[in-house]
Amino acid sequence: MAGELKRGDRIVVASHNEGKVRELAELFAPFGIACLSAASLGLAEPEETGKTFAENAELKAVAAAKASGMLAVSDDSGLEVAALHGAPGIHAARWAGPNRDFGRAMERVNRELEASGVADAKANFTCALALASPDGTAQVFEGKVFGTLTWPPRGGRGFGYDPIFVPDGYNETFGEMEPALKNGLSHRMRAFEQLMRTTYADDQ
Repeated sequence: MAGELKRGDRIVVASHNEGKVRELAELFAPFGIACLSAASLGLAEPEETGKTFAENAELKAVAAAKASGMLAVSDDSGLEVAALHGAPGIHAARWAGPNRDFGRAMERVNRELEASGVADAKANFTCALALASPDGTAQVFEGKVFGTLTWPPRGGRGFGYDPIFVPDGYNETFGEMEPALKNGLSHRMRAFEQLMRTTYADDQ
């Protein structure tokens, strides 16, 4: 089992994605936990060889925890499109190419959705959050948010596929929403709430 989190901790976010690091730092801040990015510590990004979000999140968190000697948290998340049999899924970032061009990735999603001949634009984001200790133990928590895809992209907030995803019950894309609203209902928040319920020891 990975270690407990408590107020005053400093943890490593095992990601070089500035958007993910920023969102996680904002989630941890109210609990008095400071986040350092793997990039700021010069940590290498391990190859994501897992077959699921959970496997990839765990291997990234464990690698960062062992390399830094600190507790580390990792997020592995992606867009799953029903009509594309769950693609891009764990390959969501790879669809953006080596330059992380999510404009290109969103175009590919739209192109493949049109080519599928299926009118259903249902999709969901899945997030697996792993918390790992330097001894290599880890716990993984998963959250999902469901919605539909829209085209063309709307909004310059968020990151990744946010501008084409409209969560159920809302009219705005994640790319148009106020960050606080998006963070409050996102897949990342749902996984984060599970993580904190399980691992946070509030000694105040």
